Amino acid sequence: MIQELQQTILFVIDDLELKYFEFNDLVTNFWLIKEFLERNFEVFITVKSGLMTEGCIAKTICYEAYLKDNNIFYKKDEAKKYPVNDFDIVFFRPDPPVDTDYINACNVFDYVNSEKTIVINNPVAVKNFNEKFHLNYFPQFAPENIVTANSDEIKNFVREHKKAIIKPLNRCFGSGIYYLDTNERNINTIIKSLTNEGKTMVMVQKYLEGAVKGDKRILILGEHVFDECITKLPGKDDFKFSEHSDKYFETAKITEEEKTMALKVAKQLNSVELYMVGLDVIDGKITEINVTSPCYFIREINMHNNERFQDILMEKLIELIELKQGKIPASVC
Repeated sequence: MIQELQQTILFVIDDLELKYFEFNDLVTNFWLIKEFLERNFEVFITVKSGLMTEGCIAKTICYEAYLKDNNIFYKKDEAKKYPVNDFDIVFFRPDPPVDTDYINACNVFDYVNSEKTIVINNPVAVKNFNEKFHLNYFPQFAPENIVTANSDEIKNFVREHKKAIIKPLNRCFGSGIYYLDTNERNINTIIKSLTNEGKTMVMVQKYLEGAVKGDKRILILGEHVFDECITKLPGKDDFKFSEHSDKYFETAKITEEEKTMALKVAKQLNSVELYMVGLDVIDGKITEINVTSPCYFIREINMHNNERFQDILMEKLIELIELKQGKIPASVC
């Protein structure tokens, strides 16, 4: 058993983040782990393949993280195995693709007592919520779209709207997203490739003209929508954000209309234990609802706003944790 002297946290991170665990301030997990360690939480890390079950008990093979010289490290030679319910809090944040390995990692949490261990975001909810497909839970905020594997339906949609975006349902970071219009001479090839010869569904959205100015990342935690946000700019020779570089970010301000919209989304997702969410917004429309491992762009917000956004985020995060643990009444939040 883990000693119950302090709150213990397990982070399920991506394999690439484990490989470049130290000095990786581009990723949200770096900041969260560092801030929790500085606040004397006990933090362990694992990846999807480190999750397992023994009978009906969910377990993890994991490593303890620690602070040194204002940076985070982990004890690489000291793998330990614990029941997942030995942890007070779990952050489930592997990156897509949401493939068989991803779903199986989520399935492990079918055997975790979420009344004993707080899980953010709950993988049971994650596997039931597709970041593209389920945008249509909020049709009033979504661009016109279809989800289909049928080539004729896709081409009819493009003809109707003149310009469109086609995207796979299970990837991230703009992977596999293409711009289509009535002049695209490779439209058949693109559709065949993304739909796997008409067998795999994709989303096709009406192109929003404001995309040339980038998309705004609006951040949600529980039922709280942050005022701090950032605009992700299209990359060089690209129509979308495609390169995580300082020159492709701008400071953004959330409008009252966007905040009202985000609050409605937050309330519904919070009710199914999808607490950490990032909305991608163009022209006042939500193009994606990121729930798997949403990036909070802490480094970029700090640079552009000359602040410590991690302090604001952690205050709300600890407040959410204490609320779910029953340490503070709901009225306080």
